Amino acid sequence: MFTEITTVMSERMAFLETLDKKDRLDGTPKMQRLRQIPPETGRFLSIIAANCPPGQLIEIGTSAGYSTMWISLAAKERRMKVKTFELSEYKIRMAMETFKKAEIEDFVELIEGDALVNIRQTENVAFCFLDCEKEMYLHCWEIMSDKIVKGGILVADNAVNHFETIKPMIEKAQNDERFDSVIVPVGKGELICRRK
Repeated sequence: MFTEITTVMSERMAFLETLDKKDRLDGTPKMQRLRQIPPETGRFLSIIAANCPPGQLIEIGTSAGYSTMWISLAAKERRMKVKTFELSEYKIRMAMETFKKAEIEDFVELIEGDALVNIRQTENVAFCFLDCEKEMYLHCWEIMSDKIVKGGILVADNAVNHFETIKPMIEKAQNDERFDSVIVPVGKGELICRRK
């Protein structure tokens, strides 16, 4: 997969990485900052998504489409689309630009609006990456956990650096007998939940 990262995708990744660093240093308001994953988390997500059982690939929290590019590598290999959800109009515009410039429009479906409403329509989820507002994690878990197929994976970002904020969701997942869960120290910490 990684050898198939095109020049245009690589350039867009570098652009968003630079913009994300700038946002973190210059006082850009929280809701406008990209707050995206680091590249090592992207590689990690690609490998997991490529090796999940049959079913949908879902991302909750598109931002500017950085993590979507990584997941799209798995979608392309699986000959399907990653379905990604975003509310912010500014970030939707950025993501659409990302998908066009990275030439991955055939492997991405962007759903605009409230993810807590829209994810209710999903079924047969093989892979879900959760990286939205941390206060929404528990609500997302309560909706998505029933939709993950046997052997499917839900990955929640920021399980180390925002542990206290998402602790209710982490505890709920770890106590759910339908799942095996572990926190992996990749990037900012990833909670990995596999449906038994």
